[in-house]
Amino acid sequence: MENKIKETEQYLLHTYNRYPVVFEKGEGTHLYDIEGKEYLDFVSGIAVFALGYGNQEFTQAIQNQMNKLIHTSNYYYSEPLLQASKKLTKAATMDRVFFTNSGAEAIEGAIKTARKYAFLKDGTTDHEIIAMNHSFHGRTMGALSITGNTHYREAFEPLIGPVKFAEYNDIESVKAAITEKTCAIILETVQGEGGIIPAEESFLREIRKICDEKDILMILDEIQCGMGRTGYLFAWQKFGVKPDVMCVAKAIGCGLPVGAFLMTQKVADHSLVAGDHGTTYGGNPLVCVAVEKVLDIFEKDGILNNVREVSAYLEEQLDELVLTCDDMEFRRGSGLMQGIVCKKPVADIINKALVEGLVLINAGQNVLRFLPPLIITKQDVDEMITKLKKCI
Repeated sequence: MENKIKETEQYLLHTYNRYPVVFEKGEGTHLYDIEGKEYLDFVSGIAVFALGYGNQEFTQAIQNQMNKLIHTSNYYYSEPLLQASKKLTKAATMDRVFFTNSGAEAIEGAIKTARKYAFLKDGTTDHEIIAMNHSFHGRTMGALSITGNTHYREAFEPLIGPVKFAEYNDIESVKAAITEKTCAIILETVQGEGGIIPAEESFLREIRKICDEKDILMILDEIQCGMGRTGYLFAWQKFGVKPDVMCVAKAIGCGLPVGAFLMTQKVADHSLVAGDHGTTYGGNPLVCVAVEKVLDIFEKDGILNNVREVSAYLEEQLDELVLTCDDMEFRRGSGLMQGIVCKKPVADIINKALVEGLVLINAGQNVLRFLPPLIITKQDVDEMITKLKKCI
């Protein structure tokens, strides 16, 4: 394994500090490296593998489509495109969808939607977007422009603008940033990279109210927190605070590169038209079959019910762990998207966990992040806690 890592590093551009493991296969909630060691996975590809590894129904659907048709381009229609579009818009209670290759591309599309919506109202191009401090929306130039972390942005400026940053869960800071040029307010329903911080219901409702009053678009980034991770198909559905535009990716394809931005009919009628936006691979038959099958399995197998049941148990166990560990301050999160805030950096714990056969990641320097597959059991939680205790 060490030799393969060294050889790989000869060819890759070093933009990731990868962990010293070479994974070969997965089964259920476990991964296996090329030397046969088993690992309990509490990362799921950063909230991607909602259905776990080796789901035969999902895999068979992809294989069947590969044998028929993988790609044609968006000049043509396909049956998978129809089914994925119909099922995803219905699940999200939105009206229109544009399929992308990733979450960052979904964010790019949402930004363009907001700018075009505002342009059609007054014919000017100097509109402002309000984003949140400590947010993360991606690393493309547009997504980076609304990511609320100076460290990520500074080497690549000037970025697109104008963008203002408000404080998450602080409605007064949002109000202070609004001008007559504000065209959109964007936020994660649960901040992921920023430390696993859920939006407060009152905060979402106030933003919705402001956007309605001023005809500003409310954009929710559900790329990490969506697709069942909080116990609701999309995190905003817990409160019924519906956005004008929503961005999704990660678990909607369970490993295939697919994202999407969705919008209401009102926004669709007054924003992007033919020629305004495009993608070569987005929405091809292969990824659309994945989206369709994921949604089918979620409903058939009661995935949301499992998330709600097991997440309550996970919260209890993490709370007990915090009480017994001096270096841990508190737990926060929603559903199977949890974080433990620690008094010092958590890199050492994550490295030790890997040795113990447990896969974890951080959210910032001092937050342990828990993003298991949505099929986990209480026994998986017990196994994780046992392994984690050895590391702390």
